[in-house]
Amino acid sequence: MSLRLYDTAARAVRDFTPLRAGQASMYVCGLTVQGPPHVGHVRAALVFDVLRSWLEHGSGLDVTLVRNVTDIDDKILTKAAEHGVEWWAWAYENELACTRAYDVLGVRPPTYEPRATGHVPDMVGLIERLIERGHAYAVDGDVYFDVRSLPEYGALTRQRLADLEPAGDTDTDDRKRDPRDFALWKAHKPGEPETAAWPTPWGRGRPGWHLECSAMAGRYLGPDFDVHGGGLDLRFPHHENEQAQSRAAGDGFARYWMHNGWVTLGGEKMSKSLGNTALVDEVVQRVRPVELRYYLVAPHYRSTIEFTDAALAEAGAAYRRIESFVQRAAEQVGGDVGTSLPEAFRAAMDDDLSTPAAVAVVHDTVRQGNTALADGDDDATRAALGAVRGMLGVLGLDPLDPRWAASGGDDRLAGVTDGLVRLALEQRQAARARKDYAAADALRDQLTALGLQVEDTPQGPRWELTR
Repeated sequence: MSLRLYDTAARAVRDFTPLRAGQASMYVCGLTVQGPPHVGHVRAALVFDVLRSWLEHGSGLDVTLVRNVTDIDDKILTKAAEHGVEWWAWAYENELACTRAYDVLGVRPPTYEPRATGHVPDMVGLIERLIERGHAYAVDGDVYFDVRSLPEYGALTRQRLADLEPAGDTDTDDRKRDPRDFALWKAHKPGEPETAAWPTPWGRGRPGWHLECSAMAGRYLGPDFDVHGGGLDLRFPHHENEQAQSRAAGDGFARYWMHNGWVTLGGEKMSKSLGNTALVDEVVQRVRPVELRYYLVAPHYRSTIEFTDAALAEAGAAYRRIESFVQRAAEQVGGDVGTSLPEAFRAAMDDDLSTPAAVAVVHDTVRQGNTALADGDDDATRAALGAVRGMLGVLGLDPLDPRWAASGGDDRLAGVTDGLVRLALEQRQAARARKDYAAADALRDQLTALGLQVEDTPQGPRWELTR
C-alpha cells in the first residue's frame, strides 16, 4: 500500500498499514442526537465516507466502519424537558433527522451503527475492568476515572496533567480524588426521568459520554483497530479520555487518529450553542444535495471551511461543469464505458487524502474530454468519461449514479418540473420546424430567464440548471 495519512496523535504523516491483511477497521464518532444536524455536523461523516471508499477502491481493502449514535446525554435530557417530550422520543426524532441528512448527501450507511442505550452491559463490563485494575473508583453511585493512575494521560493531545482544568462533565466536589477525574458513570439524580437510568453494581444511573464510545468500539472492532476519526473539537477531552480508559483497561485501541477541520460561519465554528448554524434540511432546499457534497468534499479534510452562499454557489458551478461533460459524453458514446483512475488522482488520494489535488485532476480530465467531444474523437471521449466517472465514483459524486438522478427535493416535483421543461422544448422544436424562429427564440429566452440552459445536440435538445 502507498496510502499515507496524517496521524493526529503522532503529529506526522504515516504510511498506513492495516492491522489485518486485506481488512481495515474504522470507528467514527457519530452525533449526539440533541437536535437536527447542521452542515458542520455532517462533515466528519463525509470525510470518512471518502476515506472508506478510497481504502476499498484504491487499496482493495474490506472496510468495517462503525459510526455510533449518542442517544443518552445531559443535553438530550435538557432539550427534551424544554420541549415537553420524553427524552427517548426527542433522541429518536433527531436520529431520524441525522439519517436523513446522511442519506441526502450520499453517505453510505456504516457497517454497524450502534446506539449508546443498547450497549449498557458493555459499558458496565468496561467499568468493572477499570476498577479491578485500579484506574476507576465509585463514590455514592458515581464512578470516576482516576487520571493520575495513568502516567500517559494527555498523550493524545500532548498536554501535561498539571496544565489541565477540572473535568467539565461533572460538578467539581471533594468526593473526587482529583478535580480532573472524569465521569464513567453518573448516578441517577432527583428530577431526572426514571427511564434514563439503568441498574449497575453501583446503583441506578447512566453512562458518561466518553465511556460510551470506548465500549462500543471494543464491542464491534475488538481491543485494537486501525483508524479512529471525528471532528477536531473532539480531540479533547472526548478522544483523550476514550484512549485513556481503553488503554487503562488493557486495550491497544486506535492505531491512527484522524480529525477533520471545522465548518465555520462568520469566522466561528458552526455551533448550536452559538446560534450560527446552517441545517442540512434547509440548505438542500436551496442547492442540490450533490452540490453541497461537492462543496464539503473538495477542500482538504483538515482544512477549515467558511460557509458562505457565494462559496457554495461557486462550488455548485464547478460541479455543474463536470456534470455537463459527463452527460454530454454519455449521450455521445454511452455511459457504460468502464471506469479508470488516473495515476495523478491515485497519488493525490494516497497523499493524506488530498481531495483538492484529486478534484483538480477531475477538472483537467474534463477539459481534455471537452476537447475530444468538440473534435468528434469518440475514443478519447470514452477514455475521459471512464476516468472522470471512476474518480467521481470514489468521491461519491458521479452524476450518473441513480442517487443523483433527480435534482433533489421531492421526486414527484422533480418529475413534474422535468415534464414541463420537456413540453416547452417540444413546443420550441415545433416552432423551429415551421420556421417560426421568433417563437422558438422567445421560448428559449424564457427558459434561460428561469435558470435553464438549453443546448441543441444531434440527439435533440438537452437542458440543465444554471443556478
